[in-house]
Amino acid sequence: MKILAMEPYYGGSHKAFLDGWIHNSRHQWTVLGLPPYKWKWRMRHAAVNFAEDVNRRIANGAEWDLIFCSDMLNLAEFSGLVNPALKQTPAVAYFHENQLTYPVRHESERDYQFAMTNLTTALSASQVWFNSAFHRDSFLSAMTKFLKRMPDHQPLNAVERIRAKSAIWPQGIDEFERRSPRKEGPARILWVARWEFDKNPELFFRALEIVRQKGLEFRISVIGEQFRDSPEVFQFARQKFKDRIDHWGYLKTRAEYKTALSEADIVVSTADHEFFGISIAEAVDAGAYPLLPNRLAYPELLDYENLDHPENYFYDGGAQILAQKIETLVERINSGEPLREENSPAQTAVKKFLWKNLRPKLDDAIENTTSNRNKE
Repeated sequence: MKILAMEPYYGGSHKAFLDGWIHNSRHQWTVLGLPPYKWKWRMRHAAVNFAEDVNRRIANGAEWDLIFCSDMLNLAEFSGLVNPALKQTPAVAYFHENQLTYPVRHESERDYQFAMTNLTTALSASQVWFNSAFHRDSFLSAMTKFLKRMPDHQPLNAVERIRAKSAIWPQGIDEFERRSPRKEGPARILWVARWEFDKNPELFFRALEIVRQKGLEFRISVIGEQFRDSPEVFQFARQKFKDRIDHWGYLKTRAEYKTALSEADIVVSTADHEFFGISIAEAVDAGAYPLLPNRLAYPELLDYENLDHPENYFYDGGAQILAQKIETLVERINSGEPLREENSPAQTAVKKFLWKNLRPKLDDAIENTTSNRNKE
């Protein structure tokens, strides 16, 4: 199959997903991407840019069997601007995130036109893929509420039309080498998330402070993408825990990132928002023991329903409860207990995300999209 992939925000997890899939895929790919800069403007203009590019390619003889795009593309606009030769080509829209339930500090900051772009993109696509069932369900539920706010002509049937053609396909991860034997020293605790308010860093550092006051020894690595207006708590925490830091801030190379993950004993999330959790999946595959909120996409990530003792990996509550979980694990590690076991239940759960396991399934799924379209 010949696939035209269009990514208006070709960076971060969007780029990692496409590149990871395309590597060793049995299909032929043409990838059009724009640099990961000013995402709002990318959503506004990418359809125009891509249509011009594709029309030139079609004039020179290019043709494709399928279109694949992310939620950042206004697929309806693109379809209206592109050469008629491509208008009947089936399209799959992959939702990494959406602009209706993506967190904002104040709801007044949300631009609902971007939510409508998500809606029309999903309606225009032959199939809509979400990276988790949590993402699909929360988006469609929020879309129903949003459309009911319209004064009249509420297109509520659009939600069920999207649901009917939706599928769940997670993001893939590279296989991580586990450090064996464990690096000597006290327990190592990892934070690996964007430095933004929706990841609730205040809860993470409050829990660590409670554990520190108990006199327990531990080291921390606080990594992840940083932004100009990152929460101030990171500045305070860097001073408070300065004598316990292994890694701090964004790691520029993949090698540094893999090292930090392979050294971690415990990976903690305190997120208030998570559609998938790729960095947690990577840390778990690298051998870290996860402590995750019992909500969002995390139960799905670790296959909660099939875990013998899910309470070992999940917590419900605030800083005190999280601190108790961390304290128990730190004491076990510092006493010499081998917490990092090969093929633990958590590691087994994330193996399905390894590219070597996921890539063939994605190839089959995308191929079935065209075969099903031909049967209609």
